[in-house]
Amino acid sequence: MITISGYGTLVAASLVLLFGRILVEKTAPLKAFTIPEPVAGGLVVALLMLFAQQVAGVTVKFDTSLQTPLMLAFFATIGLSANLASLKAGGGVMIKFLCVVAGLLLMQNIIGISLANLLGLDGHLGLLAGSVTLSGGHGTGAAWSSVFSEQFGIQGATELAMACATFGLVLGGLIGGPVAKFLLRKVKVPGAEHNQDQAPTGFEEPQATRLITVNSFIESLALIALSLAGGQFLAELLSGTAFELPTFVCVLFTGVMLRNVLSGLGWYQVFEREVSVLGNVSLALFLAMALMSLRLWELANLALPMVILLAVQAMAMAAYAIFVTFRVMGSNYDAVVLAAGHCGFGLGATPTAIANMQAVTHRFGPSHLAFIVVPMVGAFFIDILNAIIIKIFMALPIY
Repeated sequence: MITISGYGTLVAASLVLLFGRILVEKTAPLKAFTIPEPVAGGLVVALLMLFAQQVAGVTVKFDTSLQTPLMLAFFATIGLSANLASLKAGGGVMIKFLCVVAGLLLMQNIIGISLANLLGLDGHLGLLAGSVTLSGGHGTGAAWSSVFSEQFGIQGATELAMACATFGLVLGGLIGGPVAKFLLRKVKVPGAEHNQDQAPTGFEEPQATRLITVNSFIESLALIALSLAGGQFLAELLSGTAFELPTFVCVLFTGVMLRNVLSGLGWYQVFEREVSVLGNVSLALFLAMALMSLRLWELANLALPMVILLAVQAMAMAAYAIFVTFRVMGSNYDAVVLAAGHCGFGLGATPTAIANMQAVTHRFGPSHLAFIVVPMVGAFFIDILNAIIIKIFMALPIY
């Protein structure tokens, strides 16, 4: 066992990002399929760790204690970037996209339960490998695994939930680019002039040069810290109640309230350039740490029926993005970017969705609408909707 310290892990994550950038630029298939840089670099390292563990018997353990704070900081910056006036302007599109997302949640659970029964598994395992861990991710999977263990007698529910969520995280970062590449042949790519009449969000152009100052940077850092502290307090307050939400949702909500209350009262205008810089750094480092520290040999230990179930879920996600998300959202360039983002959080997590969209827009031009809709739906509304749908399916006599 080789243990890498927190500082060493941070250095490794930074190197993974640099390596991923070079890898994508120099490898034609990765560039053609717009694979996000953290996904490319992180998976190569994860595969090297798998080789070391299986061949040499050496296990490398990264100290990932910074991973959760980085994820929460990312969600805080999404909240601080959320202008309610902009959200109101895109409200109709957001509601339409939320309906599309609801359709996927239902489909994932129907596929999961049906296949589990067909393969001779407990139907509750199919639900666990449905929207609980795929659209829900690691946080939702961990939260619900105890229920599956205590109420339905699923042994090792937590470990299984984490394995399913990890599988989804990997596939969510891999299929978004190919889905976008396939759909781009069906639309006219507008190029860099697209949305030039609208101010882009900070996450839309992560490589843009931003002029910042020490004072404003500290102010933005303080707002993020306030969002983290307020979100954690809110999560603890709601814990154990009917309104319990994951910490990252509470952090995002706190950021939204901070930004819009301060702006509405005329006290302070959030400086989005600093916020977006901190958010993009947090996003990149979080994804690099999450992917490079994957224990792929644990995924290999999944029983064959569960591997089949998850593989079908991944194919169903790609088909849904192509035939439902893309068409319902307008069959245009914005719909392509939305479909790529949907693959990200439909199988993995919102950070994966943002990375998928950034990989597409970096090559083919901005999509202001997608970067307004996906972060809020993928990071906030989906968890509330998913909790309702999970409870409905758990109550059905279909197991």
